[in-house]
Amino acid sequence: MLQTAYIRENKELIIERYRKRNFDGAEIINQILKLDDDRKSTQQEMDAQLAESNQLSKQVGELFKSGKTKEANFAKEDAAHLKKRVSYLREKQENITNELQVLLYQVPNIPNETVPTGNSDEDNELVFEKNNPVVFDIKALPHWELAKKYDIIDFELGVKVTGAGFPFYIGQGARLQRALINFFLDEAHGAGYKEIIPPLMVNEASGIGTGQLPDKEGQMYHMQVDDLYMIPTAEVPVTNMYRDVIVKKEDFPIKVTAYTPCFRREAGSYGKDVRGLNRLHQFDKVEIVQIQHPEKSYETLDVMVEHVKGLLEKLELPYRVLKLCGGDLGFTSALTYDFEVYSAAQVKWLEVSSVSNFESFQANRLKCRYKDENGKMQLVHTLNGSALALPRILAALLENNQTEQGIRIPKALVSYTGFDLIN
Repeated sequence: MLQTAYIRENKELIIERYRKRNFDGAEIINQILKLDDDRKSTQQEMDAQLAESNQLSKQVGELFKSGKTKEANFAKEDAAHLKKRVSYLREKQENITNELQVLLYQVPNIPNETVPTGNSDEDNELVFEKNNPVVFDIKALPHWELAKKYDIIDFELGVKVTGAGFPFYIGQGARLQRALINFFLDEAHGAGYKEIIPPLMVNEASGIGTGQLPDKEGQMYHMQVDDLYMIPTAEVPVTNMYRDVIVKKEDFPIKVTAYTPCFRREAGSYGKDVRGLNRLHQFDKVEIVQIQHPEKSYETLDVMVEHVKGLLEKLELPYRVLKLCGGDLGFTSALTYDFEVYSAAQVKWLEVSSVSNFESFQANRLKCRYKDENGKMQLVHTLNGSALALPRILAALLENNQTEQGIRIPKALVSYTGFDLIN
């Protein structure tokens, strides 16, 4: 969420940057500033009326003491009228504040100046690629056929027990899934991230804090009786650990990692692009989150990008890194890099990670701050990344490593799986 003071000081810049998102922000920005003006003027009037009311109340007491009953009663009536006016202004102020908050929730983050202008994922900028083409001497099968052939993932059983998008991992498939989770967590630990096991459900305030609510409410599973939401990513509970927290400067950077199942309704998803593991309602992911000083957040973003690169290198997967254009940028992000792995059997790129800098957008919602050199409160910067999301990683591993003998396991995972071949 943007700060109204920042909007006022940088109105034209914000409107211009929003064009990168293909978002015409002029009208809503002007509405926000108008409401902020109304809020300030109402507050000033209320303060003045309160001061006058307090002064009159004091006079009433003095007049009664001096025996001036008639004058005291007149003053008392005036004070009562002022109190009614103050009550009206207080209600008006509350309504203005609520309306202003609703509008602020509707405006996205400001794209970083380096974000490419574009309308869709076709306009994303390729910044790195390591594509070692897989040459098969057999007929390559997609992962959903490999899963059935080797009895490692059962999609039909998932449909029976729950519904589409909730697969069962079986035998070597389950062990490979667990191996990936442990591998990602160990790599994060080695990079200095503290491991957390967070709750899998969060309250509304947490969803608002990281920006999933109200923007993505339709994509989240809502437990209406308890008013709790299943997490779409570990980013939500982990980042909300620092809601309403004042961070000490010596604690920067705060580095946290967490493995969780993730739950997404994925409303409207259908067709061949969601077959098998390509898009699930429940999936596993290891997340890395950093709380950083604003002056170092983009340096930190680069370090996080390199961390994810290192994971894909060790998994021996062809991959590429894209800088998202404005039209493909997430609501809360100022700059995002997407990682995609190449699926040789599906002959397509599969997104497996997003690494983002939110600058102070989430921090303003979270009220996560630090004191600068002058003792003034400032907002921190928040960053997060998938390191990594498992379904498409698993799909690419199965498809790219299939042989006549079985599916080869990358060397980095053998000590975790206890086997080097699925057969």
